[in-house]
Amino acid sequence: MEWMATTAARRGDPRALWPQARSVIILGLNYGPDANPLAILSKRDRGAISVYAQADDYHDIIKPRLKALARWLIARGGGDVKVFVDTAAVMEKPLAAAAGVGWQGKHTNLVSRQFGSWLFLGAIFTTLELPADAPETDCCGTCRACIDICPTAAFPAPYRLDARRCISYLTIEHKGPIPRELRAAIGNRIYGCDDCLAVCPWNKFAQAGHEMRLASRDELHAARLADLVRLDDAAFRKMFSKSPVKRAGRDRFVRNVLVAIGNSGDATLATDAVRLLADPSPLVRGAAVWALSRLLPPERLAALAAARRPQESEPLVKEERTAALLAAEA
Repeated sequence: MEWMATTAARRGDPRALWPQARSVIILGLNYGPDANPLAILSKRDRGAISVYAQADDYHDIIKPRLKALARWLIARGGGDVKVFVDTAAVMEKPLAAAAGVGWQGKHTNLVSRQFGSWLFLGAIFTTLELPADAPETDCCGTCRACIDICPTAAFPAPYRLDARRCISYLTIEHKGPIPRELRAAIGNRIYGCDDCLAVCPWNKFAQAGHEMRLASRDELHAARLADLVRLDDAAFRKMFSKSPVKRAGRDRFVRNVLVAIGNSGDATLATDAVRLLADPSPLVRGAAVWALSRLLPPERLAALAAARRPQESEPLVKEERTAALLAAEA
């Protein structure tokens, strides 16, 4: 979140990022799913990974295409170019709206008449003076579907997002424990969230993406929580070697899986949470405590807390203190 504040000036004007820029070309790549991405939310023993992250990393797919187009542009028109795919302080969505690719919906994401809410965006900055396209008209009307479906009430008003409550931010970018008051609402979403995108009525015009490298991998679609929670660092990096999920790192990812386990209501998953009470990562240990507090009866939790009693010199994370309090109340 600090990055958003420190880069505000550069994001406000493309010329602050590159003073020589005279035009910005915005392009979109459709990644529309071939099935309802909300269906998995009822399968509490499975992990819901956002549609865009179930395939190869989009950065690796889009950037070479942008570079190829940029080379063609230089060959035809001269000048200089820079390409960006979510890798710099670029306001892709407002620029895309100004370029006529779509409009920013009430969920703050881009909506296209042709592709609904399912577009990756890339930008080419150039020193060439190019004619501008007409901006797209906002066609959200009175619809509030994206706002009303948000599990954590992350939209304080239409067209405004409180990222501190957004499941995508919390499960991907947030480095610490997920706020306790939001954990139950996260359900089984373990990386990102598609709710506000999936309910957009403009998706009725969307079509499934044709890029094979953006097709969902079988092992990432509806993966079992019981399998995901057992990933060590090496297994995590192998499983997500070409996926955007790798950016979260193993500890944050397993934290998310443990939150989903705590929300599953499946006491058979408690065994793995117990094992992770001894995990090297305080983040993982804390999430394991919370999951167990949701799955086990108080007397069992009290016994675990007694067995886990740390030495006087061992630092306690907040969740482990909570476990001790729960044990005392049991």
